[in-house]
Amino acid sequence: RDLRAGGTWMGITRAGRFAALTNHRDLRRPLKQGPSRGLLVRDALEGALDVAGTAAYEGFNLLHGTVDALRYHNNVQPADAPLAPGVHGLSNAFLDTPWPKVQRARAGMEQLLDAADTALIDGLFALLRDEVPAPDAQLPGTGLPRELERAVSPIFIRTNGYGTRCSTVLLVDTEGQVYFDERIVGGGRVVEGFALR
Repeated sequence: RDLRAGGTWMGITRAGRFAALTNHRDLRRPLKQGPSRGLLVRDALEGALDVAGTAAYEGFNLLHGTVDALRYHNNVQPADAPLAPGVHGLSNAFLDTPWPKVQRARAGMEQLLDAADTALIDGLFALLRDEVPAPDAQLPGTGLPRELERAVSPIFIRTNGYGTRCSTVLLVDTEGQVYFDERIVGGGRVVEGFALR
């Protein structure tokens, strides 16, 4: 939870509403000084998201809806559409943009899908800890200096003053059982489980 603005970046409700947000990084685009994007996740979880009113926010991507009917929304192109079945990847560009870290994460996820639950959880956290940077020839051009673009190219980011704060695995099985496990960098862990109504 964002203690300053009251929003969050990911959540799920007992009623089965899910929302997760990423920033859309393109420094070639003028920045907006809008409200906290974390409020969008809160609104989506409460069923009060106004997709027509998201233009005031700085660029973002949002997955939202019920776990069996998710939608993808961004305010840069802008778009709001049902999320097609399958394995998708989302970083700080549009859905399924083939950044090296997105391709690595999707390939890793596809390999893990048939794993047993405990192997799946450990495998997902191992995937989220991947610190391999992209080769320079494959770095995206988002307006960052090349050295910084390289530093933020891994799945798990570790730089001075900026990086991955926590890693979260959220699983929902076919019977509506939810498993939520968040591991905070530097120590600390939140584990919860509940059944959807």
